[in-house]
Order: sequence, then C-alpha cells, then structure tokens
Amino acid sequence: MKVSLGTDLDGLTERVIGAAFAVHGALGHGFAEAVCTKALLRELADDGLQASTEVPFKVHYKDEPVGCYFADLVVEQRVIVELKTCEALIQAHSRQVLNYLRASGLPVGLLRNFASPSLTVRRVLPPARHP
Repeated sequence: MKVSLGTDLDGLTERVIGAAFAVHGALGHGFAEAVCTKALLRELADDGLQASTEVPFKVHYKDEPVGCYFADLVVEQRVIVELKTCEALIQAHSRQVLNYLRASGLPVGLLRNFASPSLTVRRVLPPARHP
C-alpha cells in the first residue's frame, strides 16, 4: 500500500526516483557511490531540481548539539536521498535514514541501492508524531 505524502511531495519523490532509474539505466550497476552520486546530481539538475550533497543536520539533546549527520543528498530542501552500493539493503540502512529525518525534520527519505542489477528504492517516512 502506497502512503500519500500529498500531491506535491509525491510528485517530487517520483521525479527523484525517475532520475535514479535513468542513472541506473545508463550506468548499470557496480559503480562506486561517488560516481552514482555525481551522475544522480547531473540527472536531477537536468530535470530542474536543486540538490545538495553531504548536507549536515545537527542532533540536539536538551537544546545542546551532541552530534551531526550528513545526508548524501537533499533534493529541493525536502527529500533526503541516501545512496548505497552494497549487496543488499538491510534494516540498519532504513534506520540511518530515519535518524536523518528526525534530525532534519524533513518529511521523507529515499534509500537507494545502485549495486544490484535491478535498482532498489525504498521510501522512508518518519514515525507519526502524536500531540
């Protein structure tokens, strides 16, 4: 079952996913993460999307910074993209994206594995916050 994020955000994540498939289709699998990141940045720019790499997000505890996460990519200041080039995605990768979402306050993350012959993409949503 697909969870709707709202038309605008759904459309944005679909464009980012489409860009990843375009890169995977052109390069195939097996390239290093840095190569995939640069290719994805180019594809996103060609689609008119603004993306930044190694975006820092501070983690606070009792109003004091206690650490920092660096997201591989942030697209349009709304979507975190974590790129992997590993044999298989594991639960720890999803938890990593969840931590980025908590630290950043952004609404959605996309986890991608460029190493397998068929591109793997997971949409990661932060847990629902209750008042």
